[in-house]
Amino acid sequence: MEPFLDRLDHPVYVVTAEADGERAGCLVGFAAQCSIRPARFMVWLSKVNRTYRVARSAPRLAVHLLGRDQYALAELFGGETGDDVGEDGRRVDKFARAEWTPGPSGVPVLDGVPAWFVGQVEGHVDAGDHVGFLLAPIASGSRDGGGRTGGEPLRLSDVSHIAAGHPVD
Repeated sequence: MEPFLDRLDHPVYVVTAEADGERAGCLVGFAAQCSIRPARFMVWLSKVNRTYRVARSAPRLAVHLLGRDQYALAELFGGETGDDVGEDGRRVDKFARAEWTPGPSGVPVLDGVPAWFVGQVEGHVDAGDHVGFLLAPIASGSRDGGGRTGGEPLRLSDVSHIAAGHPVD
């Protein structure tokens, strides 16, 4: 299957969640629109990721499309984990190092990304080491007012060398 998968270079996203007073977010490489009517989007979260554990209880998730100029944001959400504890004895807080505002149900919406949406979690699909979250969009925004002038998205090839905060293996 690698000859096929090696040719894919799809956009990457940051998915954020809030549940029971906890915030979490991670870089996601597996996500896509999966229905036109009704509009639906599927995002896949690794079972070893803290974001997955928070998202299981979240009524809504936010999905953020990153621009080519947002590598640092991808590195923060892809290379750090909220499961780690800093020198001060506190859990790593990615949101302390990123600009964001509370969206519907308090889900963090990252500022300055080309586009984002918040989706109501409609269901889950267990697919092995990842679980799919089926999202029904309820709110969205973009930094260019909805046009397609946001530039090129950050792609999998742009972030392939980020060491994951929680490797799958």
